[in-house]
Amino acid sequence: MLIVSNYVFALTEDASGNAISPWHDIPLFADQAKKIYNMVVEIPRWTNAKMEIATAEPLNPIKQDVKKGALRYVRNPFPHKGYIWNYGAFPQTWEDPSHIDPATNAKGDNDPIDVLEIGQRVAARGDVLQVKILGTIALIDEGETDWKVITINVADPLAEQLNDIEDVEKFMPGFLRATVEWFKIYKIPDGKPANEFAFNGEAKNREFAEKVVEETANFWKALHAKSPNDSGLDVKNLSAGNANSIKAEDVKPILEGKPLSSTVAAQPIADQSAIDKWYYIKL
Repeated sequence: MLIVSNYVFALTEDASGNAISPWHDIPLFADQAKKIYNMVVEIPRWTNAKMEIATAEPLNPIKQDVKKGALRYVRNPFPHKGYIWNYGAFPQTWEDPSHIDPATNAKGDNDPIDVLEIGQRVAARGDVLQVKILGTIALIDEGETDWKVITINVADPLAEQLNDIEDVEKFMPGFLRATVEWFKIYKIPDGKPANEFAFNGEAKNREFAEKVVEETANFWKALHAKSPNDSGLDVKNLSAGNANSIKAEDVKPILEGKPLSSTVAAQPIADQSAIDKWYYIKL
């Protein structure tokens, strides 16, 4: 991981140390027959830095978001501390902003689909976890559908007991309620209104969620079929086997001047006490 002027910028590497895209080069499935998926961890549980795959940059590094020159951190809406799951994305998926989802009546958010991993282990940024899908909730964020797919690491002690959304309440009582509450209120300390949800915040089951993920995987394939695409996204890759695949020797020229030239000049990190502060919210 490279840190530049308090700005976190992490390129993903394969087992040989070659830079790859965490969005395009990692397959969606770890085992398709068993419906085991690969999840890329952007934000470990309990942390506050708002990290995300940089979809518009070459090889899509995981970067901390910057707004108005300042690094972005989520606040802590009492009683929560940072993100309450390992948060990340499914590779080789894309929520198409030109598609109006009939279930939510809202367009996609132009990102890979978001994933919440609810197991016991606190993951590390950049980890690729093998997970199974349990369900999903649909956040409506500024008029866009922002699916949050709920998953469990297949290596977790509870993995055998958790097979669908109703099992979460059975074995982890209160967790789904806390998840919806967190998404509803986490932007309020920044002066924004409470978030809204499709389905009144009800979590949909595993079958529903798997169909949503399948649809976003098809949108990703369609994105790569456009030559060139007009999305503003960088779809170069080393192994996806499509028109945007490049040779390994072409990576270095693409990254010349990066990551330094692609980072935003960020302000110094805020006082840690401000990041750790609890916010008490009354709706």
